[in-house]
Amino acid sequence: MAQLTETNRPPLTLLTPEEEMFQSSVRQFARDKIAPLVREMDEKGEFRRELIDDFFRMEWMGIEIPEALGGSGGNFFNCILAIEELSAVDPSAGVIVDVHNTLVNNALLRWATEDQKKRYLPRLAKDTMGAYALSEAGAGSDAFALATVAVDHGDHFLLRGRKLWISNAREAGLFLLFANANPEAGYRGITAFLVERGFPGFEVGRKEDKLGIRASSTCELLLDDCRVPRENVLGKIGEGYKIAIETLNEGRIGIGAQMIGLARGALDHAIRYSKERKQFGKAIAEFQAVQFQLAETATEIEAARLMVYNAARLRDAGQPFLKEAAMTKYFTSCVAERAASLAVEIFGGYGFTRDYPVEKLYRDAKIGKIYEGTSNMQLQTIARAILGAR
Repeated sequence: MAQLTETNRPPLTLLTPEEEMFQSSVRQFARDKIAPLVREMDEKGEFRRELIDDFFRMEWMGIEIPEALGGSGGNFFNCILAIEELSAVDPSAGVIVDVHNTLVNNALLRWATEDQKKRYLPRLAKDTMGAYALSEAGAGSDAFALATVAVDHGDHFLLRGRKLWISNAREAGLFLLFANANPEAGYRGITAFLVERGFPGFEVGRKEDKLGIRASSTCELLLDDCRVPRENVLGKIGEGYKIAIETLNEGRIGIGAQMIGLARGALDHAIRYSKERKQFGKAIAEFQAVQFQLAETATEIEAARLMVYNAARLRDAGQPFLKEAAMTKYFTSCVAERAASLAVEIFGGYGFTRDYPVEKLYRDAKIGKIYEGTSNMQLQTIARAILGAR
């Protein structure tokens, strides 16, 4: 697979010197260690375990976890930089780090008891991958139409049901899982549980054979009277819907970072190849039509990057970011799809083959409009925000 160039490097003026150094280290690792394995992992549908071990070793799996609990004590913006740089080489790598940090770790940092933090955050920082289990067959955009139930037995709950499309599931050791402890109360019965892989009655089922981000595992979860201790309830019983909503708002910024990384990677490949591919006696980069397409895509990526960075900065500053997160996810997914499509066209017939990297990025891009809230759901959130609807 061709190596990425520095052509479309993010503007360093947006970053502090410390952020520049962190970004550079992630970028170098991605290009040196991940890039040579991308095609193999995509074809096998399996992310190399040694790379995940490297993510832990580099402290990218505990970016916001305090140093006292084994993490690096960084901020949300650092997570975004890591996701973007990994995704520029392989979006599958980006989503692994994204789900673990922006969904699982963040939920524990905000809602876990001190005992839960001491039990789980050091593991999540050191060697235990986390997964976020909300979706079901009948609960996608209508995320709170959960059929999975949690039956209260005093000192423990028994969970029954089936979860679908759970990222990181094959490798994860801890699952942030949502079930309804009081179905009669509707969404107000939804409760968040910390489910360990070894709990009785819990099983990771079939791995999905996906169109894109194939190396990232996506599996079903089977709960057959899965016994979860009461002390593993995250937050309060019946407040799982709040945890899910607020966590996903942050996760959408992470998906935005994944999408701008993907778009950057696609544009880098397109720019490089446009200078190599000759038609009518000259490189196609010399044709104004191609120049304008590349220029338009570069402009869109720059705008998308600023949206992602702004939303992340708002989150770190403790400012409202609901609208900005929705806009970020919606726009970046559109930009990534267009950038990947253009890259395929720039490569011509080669772009339609698996011998070159851009067809994979084109497949990877599609998920951006689907997971962690479809584009239509983002537009609904944006419309409510600008119209003042409740």
